Amino acid sequence: MNAVATPATMQDVSGIPFYRPVGNECAIFEAAFRNRLPLLIKGPTGCGKTRFVAHMAARLGKGLQTVSCHDDLAASDLTGRWLIKGGETVWQDGPVTRAVRLGEICYLDEVVEARKDVAVVLHPLTDDRRILPLERLGETLEAPADFMLVVSYNPGYQNILKSLKPSTRQRFLAIEFDYPKAEIETEIVATETGLAPERCARLVALANHIRRLKGRDLEEGASTRLVVYAASLMASGMKVEEAIEVALIEPLTDDPEIKRALRDLVVVVFG
Repeated sequence: MNAVATPATMQDVSGIPFYRPVGNECAIFEAAFRNRLPLLIKGPTGCGKTRFVAHMAARLGKGLQTVSCHDDLAASDLTGRWLIKGGETVWQDGPVTRAVRLGEICYLDEVVEARKDVAVVLHPLTDDRRILPLERLGETLEAPADFMLVVSYNPGYQNILKSLKPSTRQRFLAIEFDYPKAEIETEIVATETGLAPERCARLVALANHIRRLKGRDLEEGASTRLVVYAASLMASGMKVEEAIEVALIEPLTDDPEIKRALRDLVVVVFG
């Protein structure tokens, strides 16, 4: 299930971020929202998870709080903290608290990267209680009907130290994303960039060759996002070889031999 994220998010005439459905993922998201259920999205880097959530939030007419999780992200970064402003101590809500108060969608991207105490905050929001305890305020918020929690992660990066516990995973509905079939990915890239479909098809073919190297010569395959970057450069007039070098080769590896092998693939695909 796939769409892509680009530097300037493309929107349709209604102002909704562009997303090309490939299955029933939109219906699943809407059902989760209507039934007040949290949603987990699994998929590789750059396959469209973030764009999908932005699309669905706009489609449902809901505000969106997005958090890019990282190693230092703690529970207090999500719920809020006391700050000193103008000589006074004031409380500042975090993104999860804001989403609960406002009845918005809260999206935690790459949630497994966050510190372990984040799960403690999420658990009461992901069962029938749907509450957010704010111990520092001595307050407990009840999530309104239109609040929704969405999280994502890349299973390819999972290890024993960074994974969701079964007790956390089983609190969510789950959808698995992957890179789309070649004809759909070609359509996405052409729509995003305006590059001729036949040229986009060659870029997608190259990306699929590169993806077959994942787990052997490459840690990660070429994302749809990178294909869009390359196509954008080509559409703006950059030479094919240069666009591919900076968008599909250099971002993927530092190894000189692997770079040479990828350049050979370019010659095979583009002639």
